[in-house]
Amino acid sequence: MEELVIASNNQGKIREIRAMVSNLSLLSLMDIGFMDEILEPFHTFEENAAAKARAIYRFCQKNVFADDSGLCVHALGNAPGVDSAHYSGERDDEKNLQKVLERLAGKPDRTAHYKAVICLVWNGKSYYFEGTCMGTILEEKRGDKGFGYDPVFVPEGYEQTFAELPLEVKNNISHRGKAMRKMVAFLEEQLQKK
Repeated sequence: MEELVIASNNQGKIREIRAMVSNLSLLSLMDIGFMDEILEPFHTFEENAAAKARAIYRFCQKNVFADDSGLCVHALGNAPGVDSAHYSGERDDEKNLQKVLERLAGKPDRTAHYKAVICLVWNGKSYYFEGTCMGTILEEKRGDKGFGYDPVFVPEGYEQTFAELPLEVKNNISHRGKAMRKMVAFLEEQLQKK
């Protein structure tokens, strides 16, 4: 079976992705013995995803994909955006979420969207896949599934937060789910050519 490396050790993210990909052997960074931190110094999701994917490809020479994603809150000028993982100044989901809620306090516009960009390095070439999910930010957390900003994000057309919805539903409508399905369709095409 063809191997594909997920450029992540985020267990929540890996669980979501494993639920969507069946015809490939998925490896995490831990599986390939990559222990270094990968810097995300850029100001776009595309550049950060590419930096991560290429760093891992150089390390193991295996097909790899990396995503960069974030929450873009419209009343905050699309912040935290690419800084979503360390918006509070550190990689702490709870502190990041609380900073968004503090900055949104009293603002009538609570619309937001999640955006994900995947960079896939497949046989040495880079391919990009993108997904977005529109929604609103609640004033307080609900639910215990998911990670990051999921407990305060209610996707358009739903009453529950990402942290309340079953994983299958979240994967079906989420930004990462949409980008992943595009990538999976591309990979299935590539595997059929073999």
